[in-house]
Amino acid sequence: MIILIIEGKMDFINREKELDALERAYRNPGFQFIPLYGRRRIGKTRLVREFLRDKRSVYFHADSASEKEQLKNLGRTVGTFTRDSILTDAGFRDWHQFFDYLKAKLEGRVVFVIDEFPYLANANPAISSIFQKGIDDVLGQSDVFLILMGSSIGMMEKEILFYKAPLYGRRTGSLEIPDLRFGSLKGFFPGKKFEERIQFYSVFGTVPAYLEKCSPEKDVFGNIEALILDTGTFLYDEVEYLLREELREPRNYFVILRALSQGKRKLSEIINETGFEKSLVARYLDILQKLNLVKKDIPVTEKNPEKSKRGLYRIRDKYIAFWFKYVFPNRSYLELGEAGRVLALIRNTFEDHAAASYEEVCLDIGREIASENLPALSDFGRWWTRTEEIDIVAIARSANDILFGECKWSQKKVGEDVYQGLKRKANYVDWKNEKRIPRYALFSRSGFTDGMLQTAERENVFLVHGETLLKN
Repeated sequence: MIILIIEGKMDFINREKELDALERAYRNPGFQFIPLYGRRRIGKTRLVREFLRDKRSVYFHADSASEKEQLKNLGRTVGTFTRDSILTDAGFRDWHQFFDYLKAKLEGRVVFVIDEFPYLANANPAISSIFQKGIDDVLGQSDVFLILMGSSIGMMEKEILFYKAPLYGRRTGSLEIPDLRFGSLKGFFPGKKFEERIQFYSVFGTVPAYLEKCSPEKDVFGNIEALILDTGTFLYDEVEYLLREELREPRNYFVILRALSQGKRKLSEIINETGFEKSLVARYLDILQKLNLVKKDIPVTEKNPEKSKRGLYRIRDKYIAFWFKYVFPNRSYLELGEAGRVLALIRNTFEDHAAASYEEVCLDIGREIASENLPALSDFGRWWTRTEEIDIVAIARSANDILFGECKWSQKKVGEDVYQGLKRKANYVDWKNEKRIPRYALFSRSGFTDGMLQTAERENVFLVHGETLLKN
């Protein structure tokens, strides 16, 4: 279900699950503490403001100011809520006064939100311990519903989420705000066809702050030119800003991310491309994974994936991947006003770029198909060797079902040759070889030949045209 609230532009899409989680926690009596986190621009603040709509609440947005200035600003915010003109003018002098004031003045159920809590931690490294004591001595005996929010995943983990963090034992729950699903793009682009939405997805991902800036009247290239290649837009410098917020040595990480965007996915390829030592690359990749900026893919049939040496790395975020592929290496042209030259390069290679995103969407569609038709399937992913690869393989750990899928982002209809090729490659997959019960699925941007339609009906093959299941 898509939640759509319009306030000038589309602002709140597909956060029903997260909003419901907050409402359930709010109904629990007594003090509640929910860390709420997720990458920047993902819609955390918009979600919380929707949650606060009908509640007594204090919302404070921290920034990069000094601790003294933060306390003054916090005092103004709290003073406005309590109608205390003295506090509004003077602010808090220290955190001890802040918690004493809350103990004396806050009565009943109040939602207290501090957005971008990591900024407070930057201003005072002891802030988590201060809040731990404040919860133990003051808030823990109140009806306050405390939400500490953060976009810096690394900092939120250090201060709150890891079991050794000072605030870890004080939380009553936690809520991570994930990326939206591909299906949410229908809400942003109600008039766009499936393949057009794939194109937008391959550039902007599902980040609400990016998508709501897109013009539905323009195609993807018109939006790229206006929103990304123009040096005056916020998306032009967005990736640098995001990475500098998370990383201490962004220069070396930039080199690694650039290599990944060029298709260097093996550890050996990244080492060769960057010229860095193996140990350095491994450490940087590990950090990028912990920050959810990079993902390591392992063949889905691996019995010990954590020990597998067959991993392939990729950039998780669609816009970061696009930026490193097309903007970062061409900034000289863009700074000189030659956006048309860069746009032409994008057009020439865009089909291959979009194809990778199409495969990811097909994997999600495959999960939906399996949930209705092959519920025993539990693990979904890709499979490959040095010479063969299959776009989608799904296995059942507790049964013998296995699904093989092939995705074709071609403008030609998919025929029986693709199906026979998939069956041939499936024979190389070593998984319950004598007991397994195989099923096959073909995904096509452009549909299927008459011969393939007939074969699918005869052999019970799943056919998916765009996002529509034709045969099951």
